[in-house]
Amino acid sequence: MKILLITPNFFDYPKVICDEIRRMGHEVDWFDDRPSSNSIIKAIIRVKKNVINKLITRYFECIMQIVRKKVYDKVLIISGQSLSFTEKMLLELKEVQPQAEFILYQWDSIQNFSYIEMLQKHFDRCYSFDKYDVIKNDNLKFLPLFYSRRYEEIGKKPAYNYKYDIIFVGTAHPKKYKYINEMIKKLKSIYKKQFIYFFFPSRMVYFYRKIKNPELKRAKYSEFHYAPIKSAELDYLLWQSKCVLDSAQDGQSGLTIRIFETLGAKRKIITTNHDIVNYDFYREENIYVYNGNFDFNSKFFTKPFVELPNDIYIKYSLRSWLEEIIYEKGASPKDFMVC
Repeated sequence: MKILLITPNFFDYPKVICDEIRRMGHEVDWFDDRPSSNSIIKAIIRVKKNVINKLITRYFECIMQIVRKKVYDKVLIISGQSLSFTEKMLLELKEVQPQAEFILYQWDSIQNFSYIEMLQKHFDRCYSFDKYDVIKNDNLKFLPLFYSRRYEEIGKKPAYNYKYDIIFVGTAHPKKYKYINEMIKKLKSIYKKQFIYFFFPSRMVYFYRKIKNPELKRAKYSEFHYAPIKSAELDYLLWQSKCVLDSAQDGQSGLTIRIFETLGAKRKIITTNHDIVNYDFYREENIYVYNGNFDFNSKFFTKPFVELPNDIYIKYSLRSWLEEIIYEKGASPKDFMVC
């Protein structure tokens, strides 16, 4: 098959997804869902994208010059808050690829990106990582996120003398910043070796958030980083870590990509997402749900990591995720949940 893939340029995920699609025997062309990865452009798209309508229109036309010359079997759009294309642009894309099946995967909650609801009717299939959006929306099918092969490889490597007890690497969304800071302070007595990397896509976003969000009022500029950690360094950090911290951003109930990366790497995780206990991969020894306090006598803190059955482990791989997206195997919420 020939597949057109449109996604955010998020770390190395476009390349990882394209590589896996090619391993499955298909051809794929990828385009960013915004006209530039420049930090200022990314910030404007999140805050007020109509300011750069002309830039978006020129970028879309450049894509269409290529797309008009090709015939695709599938058009897959993975949508977060960065999607810059208008409904009119999507309809134009459908007009030049009338034979293609159009598939939408929502990598963010509708509460955080309500614009996507008006686009759903133009797709043949729509998926979301957020179970509660699926319950409220008949157009959506539930499909959790995934881990890629690089995390499988980390899970295969032995690591005995961990360099870090806990790590956090992620974007400094206000609620996430608040809860991660709470957790690292309360864990300091038992998890002394900590690596914390709060990231903002630009300095402009930092100043905007500091003004707008009370959680960041007292935050210092020096607490944050303005360039993402490179993949090889992140792999090393995860390999050398006993446990990973996770917190969903405000308004999000779906499990983050960090949870699945940690699952793939076979590391313990502490998260603020209470819904994780309803998934079939949940084990008390491996996953701790933070509710404001820690019980250091729990199985999580007193027992070693427990290996998952292989069928459950493989279910959350990128390969399995793409098989559902491309072939429509018919996954349902109960396939991922504890009965």
